[in-house]
Amino acid sequence: MPNKAFITEQFINWSLSDSVTRVVLTVPAPVDADTEEVTKILIAAAHRCSLVIDTPAPEAFLVDLQQGIQIFELRIFAAEMGHRMPLRHEMHQLILAGFREHGIDMPFPPFQMRLESIDGRPKQ
Repeated sequence: MPNKAFITEQFINWSLSDSVTRVVLTVPAPVDADTEEVTKILIAAAHRCSLVIDTPAPEAFLVDLQQGIQIFELRIFAAEMGHRMPLRHEMHQLILAGFREHGIDMPFPPFQMRLESIDGRPKQ
């Protein structure tokens, strides 16, 4: 749509007519965790969450691998904007509980340390 149209024509924001809003959660999992199991845990958590609506259905995807960590994206929907933060809170609790139940620990990025001598030169 050309910029001129915003000034000279009537503009209708159709997105405000529907209160349903998508929430995307990024969830890390250890690289050795079973991808299918993590996906099932995420979808099950979405179905248990009181603020996630059924339609559109929740979706979970493995979207990236970073430094020995699998990165999943969980896409869920809330009935209204005001539910977004309470939904995120409840979902994070349910995901952590699901991981604990299946013996999956939250991953930590690898730790790197640099040692220097007192005079500031790198150690050999």
